[in-house]
Amino acid sequence: MDTLKFENRNVKGAVSEAEIDALQAKGADAIEKLEKGTGEGSDFLGWLHLPSAISGESVADIEKTAALLRKDCEYVVAIGIGGSYLGAKAVIEALSDSFAAYKPANGPRVLFAGQNIGEDYTSELVELLKGKKFGIIVISKSGTTTEPAIAFRILKEMLEAQEGKEYASKHIVAITDERKGALRKLATEEGYVTYVIPDNVGGRFSVLTPVGLLPIAVAGFDIRKLIDGAKAMEAATAKADSSNISLLYAQTRNALYNAGKKIEILVNYNPKLHYLGEWWKQLYGESEGKEHKGIFPAAVDNSTDLHSMGQWIQEGERSIFETVISVAKQQREIVIPSDEANLDGLNYIAGKRIDEVNKMAELGTVIAHSDGGVPNIHITLPELSEYCLGEIIYFFEKACGISGYILGVNPFNQPGVEAYKKNMFALLNKPGYEEESKAIQARLK
Repeated sequence: MDTLKFENRNVKGAVSEAEIDALQAKGADAIEKLEKGTGEGSDFLGWLHLPSAISGESVADIEKTAALLRKDCEYVVAIGIGGSYLGAKAVIEALSDSFAAYKPANGPRVLFAGQNIGEDYTSELVELLKGKKFGIIVISKSGTTTEPAIAFRILKEMLEAQEGKEYASKHIVAITDERKGALRKLATEEGYVTYVIPDNVGGRFSVLTPVGLLPIAVAGFDIRKLIDGAKAMEAATAKADSSNISLLYAQTRNALYNAGKKIEILVNYNPKLHYLGEWWKQLYGESEGKEHKGIFPAAVDNSTDLHSMGQWIQEGERSIFETVISVAKQQREIVIPSDEANLDGLNYIAGKRIDEVNKMAELGTVIAHSDGGVPNIHITLPELSEYCLGEIIYFFEKACGISGYILGVNPFNQPGVEAYKKNMFALLNKPGYEEESKAIQARLK
């Protein structure tokens, strides 16, 4: 079976092989810290051997719950924010028909809520679900995170009003803390099917827990193959040697960072990978952006964004590098036709597959950007399949842990995300924030 491939030859104009190799020792030390649990944030290493640790019984139970929701529901709303939705969204979008929303459904449509506080978005979702059979997957360790808690309050009330409490209790699934929290208490009281978010797995590393697996299974995709791909990459990235592509990626991006390349742009040439970029941005941004350090993660969808961001990437400030994800094999085939008049001048590519043109756009861009002083890392996925997506998810997760330790930060905490919450609670006059409310109101005068 073809597997994910990694190469970094197009970075050598910005950093040398020796500069990359110089980080080998730090990378090996990072792997040792991960394996032995001796580094910062070691309480959150549950993802590290998760693919090989998932039991067949656990997967079968998730599949059973997914089958019930698929049988009874037209729509299933996954409620969560950040790592509680981005991984599932990335996999579902990558594997789905781009125009599935406009075609007859084969099973329920998976929708997302609680990933924003948009009033119009929520209102439009409610309008869509009126009179429809739907289920809910609510994902929250505490049950009190503002965005998903608002969405769940509204949709739970709506489902109970439409279908009755008995139906609702059988078609609301809670993915939450094992023992504590508001959602755990409610799930126990109402008799919801419940799955546990492991204490030692942070949200951005949770795709291969029920957080990601259940929505993906509800969407009709094979979670066993997803896990198999991740398991294969777990084995392939276990050793601290040149065969470990996660280690090489971590070394390369840190060498580039040390050389002044402070922004990494994840580039895809397949529109189905947009949300993989969004998931990747959270994974690396939340893991490395602390202590005033860290590569800023950005993402573009080419060739679309070549016509909007291409100028800046080609000739803007040379503080960037690109990591290009290429998909070797497409699932479908369409050939460019010949035209007798040839007014658009395209007859020179008549008879070629669209993907051939796309691949030349990709290669031409890599050469142009490399010539323009933008180092390029290249990752090749054999195809968009569950197995290959499992591979790349674990590849990025493992590299993230290694890279964070090379950088010298704790890759598994996120102390900065609490600052906005405190201000929001103060501005909304949440009980317990009286002093903060007074202080922030004084600043606004």
